Amino acid sequence: MPSTTKYLALAFFAFIANYAYAQSIAPLDSITRAIEKQEYTNVNSVLISKGGKTVYEHYFNGFTADSLHDSRSSFKSITSLLLGIAIDKGLIRSVDEKVYSFFPEYKSFNNDDERKKLITIKNLLEMRSGFDCDEWIDDGKDCESDMEKTKDWVKFSLDLPIKNDPGTVWNYTSCNPMIISGIISNAAHMSVMEFAKQYLFEPLGITNYRWTVDPAGHAATPGSFFVLPGDMLKIGLMVKSNGLWHGKRIVSEKWLKQSTAATIPIPGFSFTKISRSKTAIPQPAYYGYYWYNEQVKTKNYAEDVLFASGNGGQYIMVIKKMDLVVVFTQGNYNNRKAKQAFDILTRYIIPAFK
Repeated sequence: MPSTTKYLALAFFAFIANYAYAQSIAPLDSITRAIEKQEYTNVNSVLISKGGKTVYEHYFNGFTADSLHDSRSSFKSITSLLLGIAIDKGLIRSVDEKVYSFFPEYKSFNNDDERKKLITIKNLLEMRSGFDCDEWIDDGKDCESDMEKTKDWVKFSLDLPIKNDPGTVWNYTSCNPMIISGIISNAAHMSVMEFAKQYLFEPLGITNYRWTVDPAGHAATPGSFFVLPGDMLKIGLMVKSNGLWHGKRIVSEKWLKQSTAATIPIPGFSFTKISRSKTAIPQPAYYGYYWYNEQVKTKNYAEDVLFASGNGGQYIMVIKKMDLVVVFTQGNYNNRKAKQAFDILTRYIIPAFK
């Protein structure tokens, strides 16, 4: 090929590539404008990774890349990762182990019930422990608030009364992952804080964060963990890569398949429906081991979204088929507007890369 023709061909392909990239980025710029115009309120950050490359990263309301953000219950999904790592390392045999066998330091438990002996780690992970707690519904028994008033949050959770047979009824409570904190600590013979640092955070290069700790010294694994949005993105990228980070195994692919399968229907619930998106066709949400699945569907496409979710609008979203990871942090606490992230995802993010 003559040099001039070759040059023109290369220039043409470069133009096509740049045009395609520009076409995908334009809708993302619309996100910035929409948030700045207050079409979406109290959004503090949006980060998007495509193919492992960060293609959008914007902060609002005075937040910056260096601002720690309360991850709220989206941290429960990280707790699931920590439990999987403990199983991978042989510290815990399986999710079928009985919960109370991990706590010989407590001589007895309040609200004695034979069914407590039947509770497995899996029951905790699936929110099917049977405890008389339910944070999901507005008039439910919020055990978390009572827990936070006590000195030992693990003991409080283990002392809870049983309402349903373990493994039968889905009742969302932060007391379940709080017990996981004690299980990991006792199995690993170190605090959850040290375990997470050694086996998850340091391998991912996560160094700037802040734990919430109860008066007894137990790290809070249900939430209220303060983290950088960029580090939430790292978690999502590692999950999208089936447990690998820059070629290093962090958590087994087997655990990720098991923990993110999310086959438990959340009765009558859809994140997309609550977002009041005019574009999406609401689909039911499903629960796994502290991870959610919901299909984002319109008349033009349907994409399965795996995600971590926290009060106020804290999300780590993974769309494997599109090679996408999306992070939202918001300040819409106890407000349906927290779900507006799903409208942004539906209207702007997914279409940008279809």
